[in-house]
Amino acid sequence: MRVVKWVRAAVVGVALAGLVALSGVVLGRIFAGALLVQLVAGAAAGSVGLSVATRRVPNWVVAPLSAGVLGAYTIVALKIAADRAELTGALAGIVRESLVNGIPRLLTALIPVEPTPDTVVVPVIAAWLAGLAGAEIAVRAGRVLLGLLPATALYAGALYVVGPNADTAGWTTLVFAGLAMVALATSARPAGTASGDIPPTDPTSSDDPAADAPNSKDSTTGAPSSTNRATGAASGNDPAAGEASRGLPALARGRAMAGAAAGLVVVLGLVVAVGPWVGARVGATPVDPRRYVEPPQVDSLDESPLNRISGWALTPREPLLEVSRASGAKGRTVRLRLAVLPDYDGVTWRVGATYRNAGRALPQLPRPADVSTSVVRQDVTIDGLTGRLLPVVPAATEVSGARVAFDAATGTLIRPESLTPGLRYSVTSEVQTPDLNLLPTAETPSGDAVARYLTVGADVPDEIQRLADQLAEDNGAAYDRAMAIQDFLAEHYKRVADAPSGHAYPNLRYFLFGPRGRGGQAGTSEQFAASYALLARVMGLPSRVVVGFDAPAAGGTVVAANAIAWPEVLFDGLGWVAFDPMPKSKDPHPVEEDFTPKPTKPAQPPSEAPAPSQTPPSSGAPTVLAAPPDQGPSAAVVAGGTSGSVLLLLAAAAGAIVLMRQSLRRRRLTTGTPDDRIAGAWSEFTDALRLAGRPVPPHLAATEAALYAMSPEPEKRRRPLRRAAPKTGAPEAGAPKTGVTEGGAPHAGVLETGRPGSGTATVDLPPLDELVAGINTVGFAPGRADDEQAARAGRQAVAYADALRDRRSWWRRLWWHVHPGPLRWNRRT
Repeated sequence: MRVVKWVRAAVVGVALAGLVALSGVVLGRIFAGALLVQLVAGAAAGSVGLSVATRRVPNWVVAPLSAGVLGAYTIVALKIAADRAELTGALAGIVRESLVNGIPRLLTALIPVEPTPDTVVVPVIAAWLAGLAGAEIAVRAGRVLLGLLPATALYAGALYVVGPNADTAGWTTLVFAGLAMVALATSARPAGTASGDIPPTDPTSSDDPAADAPNSKDSTTGAPSSTNRATGAASGNDPAAGEASRGLPALARGRAMAGAAAGLVVVLGLVVAVGPWVGARVGATPVDPRRYVEPPQVDSLDESPLNRISGWALTPREPLLEVSRASGAKGRTVRLRLAVLPDYDGVTWRVGATYRNAGRALPQLPRPADVSTSVVRQDVTIDGLTGRLLPVVPAATEVSGARVAFDAATGTLIRPESLTPGLRYSVTSEVQTPDLNLLPTAETPSGDAVARYLTVGADVPDEIQRLADQLAEDNGAAYDRAMAIQDFLAEHYKRVADAPSGHAYPNLRYFLFGPRGRGGQAGTSEQFAASYALLARVMGLPSRVVVGFDAPAAGGTVVAANAIAWPEVLFDGLGWVAFDPMPKSKDPHPVEEDFTPKPTKPAQPPSEAPAPSQTPPSSGAPTVLAAPPDQGPSAAVVAGGTSGSVLLLLAAAAGAIVLMRQSLRRRRLTTGTPDDRIAGAWSEFTDALRLAGRPVPPHLAATEAALYAMSPEPEKRRRPLRRAAPKTGAPEAGAPKTGVTEGGAPHAGVLETGRPGSGTATVDLPPLDELVAGINTVGFAPGRADDEQAARAGRQAVAYADALRDRRSWWRRLWWHVHPGPLRWNRRT
């Protein structure tokens, strides 16, 4: 009999431990790795096993003993989680912080949740308490059905915490029901017992086998004991009692049938009344408890770090960060992202993030399938940077050395405890490299998914709206509109360090259209990036502003002067593409030259030319005036001397211009970084077109500008050039070659163009594909160009300029050499 009791208690205990462990399996679906499931399973086994092993010990001893073991197990579990998360610090501090912040950290953690001390402490303690309560009720008190309630409540709580963040817990629920049935079936008594529970264990009962003998006699008289007499009477040995008991089974069966019928009626009524409501709730999305818990918050400077650009510009040498060598980065600089600002209301660009506590592994942000990525690793040490925002190479996939919170929509990272000098952390990032050759034909997404990136505040200033309309007038493609904004800002505005902060509508209107002499048309990267993003949204391009730093890829100090803001535009299939509207010259063109209100009606030419004025003829003979005597040299002598001096001065000026032009070309093509030399080659190319009387329109992209340069008369045509469609199969004899490479840039050969009303014209000029590829690299991947690419771009620019000059007449070639325009058109430092 004792063996049967122990077996039943053991089976019920194992079932209870399994039920509690299943709660850890359900909750572990939102955790990274299997550590939480292991810790919860250990707590379930420890609590239930301890209770079953001490079932004959008095109750007042078991509770303190289990509490002590729970404390020891919790400390061990937190130590394991801290070591797994590579957390430093005293264990006592880690335990204290975990106990204080366990619940909010669990409900604000980013999914998948990393098993850190503050995210595992609550599940471990709850599992231990549920196992202890269930074992005490089911095993010690013998109430198995009631003892299943703590484990059931823990399982339901795990489902609630998971909410809609994981799939339906199907198999775990079936296993849970199966274990509950096993526990109930094991505890069922044979027929004739009062209930289906395990008989409660009496710690004071005797273990003497004789006490269980059915026919034991009184030790003094030899007669059957009173206990046996009572048992015999109850079992029917007493005739009188037997007569009375024969009527009990029928009465009991009747009562049982009546109770079953009443219970069935009640159950059916509940099904009819509550069933539809329950069915409707089951089909709905589970409630996410995270919406009731406030995530980590940031102050106003971290919510809109764009305001900090002007302050950093005034203290350019202030050290902010120390970075190590960026392993895997290409180019001489690497761009660190501090924050992404997608929300604008006409007053402030804001992050608008919902931060969730995250572990070392961060979820990957959505990215186009065809965009290639490269892994970059870098260590960052905080120096003078304040706030909570963490600068990282985008997009970070793993951060170690600092506890972080993460915004899954933008990829912005913060440290909840604020930055402190000396904080060091390591970042692993996946840098996306979109194919820039696809940009000219790429479209931008639309709809509710990108409504956030198209929203602007109410009452956009009329001047800004008119400017956006003018820039979009001849640019139908999304990329053409994006480049038109970039070129307009880069060519007409000046970068200054002492510009006041601000990017509300009044600030941007004064930046775009204010008078030059009084602070207008000049600003920091704050105004350039904010103006670009606003104009892009007005033109229908989903855009955002990003704040960060240009850091040396080889490692070193990042100072305040390295802080920069830049705009990004979202393209289908390419993701977010950064643009650079910062000025390339210190002598920008006044805005008034290219942005003027258009007349409502075109100016009408006069109906007839005005009559020329007639001078009446002189009636007398011409009078010769003699020079007065002794008045110095004659007019002829003076005129001759003056002419000679002017000629000498002109010759000297022409020689000086030729030397300065040669020095300018040499400086553009041989000094500075590869990016600087490629930009210099592009300036040589555009200067050549201006010298030929064919300046490049500002709205054209690099590829379109190269096609424009190959056209015989591009300045007379508003529509883009039509590239000849490549023919399949072998070309026909005498058919002209197309002048476009696979990437869209002109190559050596003959370009075929046409226009209505004229035949087909061809222009045979040197190729420009390397120059176009280089300038696209500089514009969209700064720092990626190398010396060889810069040399190729320079050779193509010089070859094209020389060929274009040689096509001029002799006097135009002479004027080409002495023209002073290139010295001021693209002035470079």
